[in-house]
Amino acid sequence: MAKQQTEVRDLQEGSYVMIEDTPCVINSYSTAKPGKHGSAKARVEGKGVFDEQKRNFTQPVDAKVWVPIIDRKQGQVISVDGNDMQVMDLETYETFTMRIPDGMDPTPDDEIEYLQHEEQTKVV
Repeated sequence: MAKQQTEVRDLQEGSYVMIEDTPCVINSYSTAKPGKHGSAKARVEGKGVFDEQKRNFTQPVDAKVWVPIIDRKQGQVISVDGNDMQVMDLETYETFTMRIPDGMDPTPDDEIEYLQHEEQTKVV
């Protein structure tokens, strides 16, 4: 699995974090002051990169969390068939099939930018 570990205090809005074993982009990050008997806490709210669901967690700022390594790549549309399109990666020339997102009307030879994490892909 493509991920690395970091502390909660190092997270920022707009960066990625694994919440409930799902890669999410951070929408909101806030901290609460340390109390009499505890350490500072951070509340992180995120939205799934591939499934668009909202998720959140609260942990001490010195806790370790996983950060996914999401690649931003360039591809070229080879063919379109119904709700799917076949895309060729412009670096490795590997081809794969992905679902066409709503509001997109691709034609063959269009260049697209997409995100990839393990076997999941999404057009940007």
